[in-house]
Amino acid sequence: MEDYLKAVHQIAEAEGGGPVSTQALADRLAISTASVTGMIKRLHALDLVEHSPYHGVRLTVRGEAVALEVLRHHRLLELYLVEQLGMPWEDVHAEADRLEHHISEGLEDAIAAKLGQPAVDPHGDPIPRRDGTVLRVDAVPLATLAAGDTATVSRVPDRDPRLLQYLAERGLVPGAALAVTTLDDLAGVISIRACGREHTLALHTAATILVAPT
Repeated sequence: MEDYLKAVHQIAEAEGGGPVSTQALADRLAISTASVTGMIKRLHALDLVEHSPYHGVRLTVRGEAVALEVLRHHRLLELYLVEQLGMPWEDVHAEADRLEHHISEGLEDAIAAKLGQPAVDPHGDPIPRRDGTVLRVDAVPLATLAAGDTATVSRVPDRDPRLLQYLAERGLVPGAALAVTTLDDLAGVISIRACGREHTLALHTAATILVAPT
């Protein structure tokens, strides 16, 4: 149930709010739409989601609180695994997925204290606070910048280990400064300078990297 609620929250966030379709949930969780429909009915009965046929799913206040608590566990665990155990950032998402449902509130608080009450995880995703509020990250896709623009990497997608390894090798991590050198819409690529080196990225990859213009 927690996985479903977390997925509804993250899809809605990525799409700018609004109801989430059954198909979007099935794609995110890699399961059948029939399985999603059955679970949505259970969550609706528990007052964790609002669901209208053909109009998608929304979290209730209760459902949102559960989703944010799971996300807090997940993102604190990711940061702990990177900073305290030295795990590569491309490996921690899967580990946190397995552990997020099983830590106590006491352990959650201890991890947060050990890490200095962090605001974001290794990938730049905001860590929900204990009271359920979330830091707002103002950023735009790298692909929307123009030649000559400068920016700082704010947030990168955490679900693809190969992409994370690729970005890490090029220094494109949260906090890294970059400058757009060229943009070729016809070729579908953007060239940037970061960490003293030139890199060329596919626009569809650059669209997944959020940056703060400077």
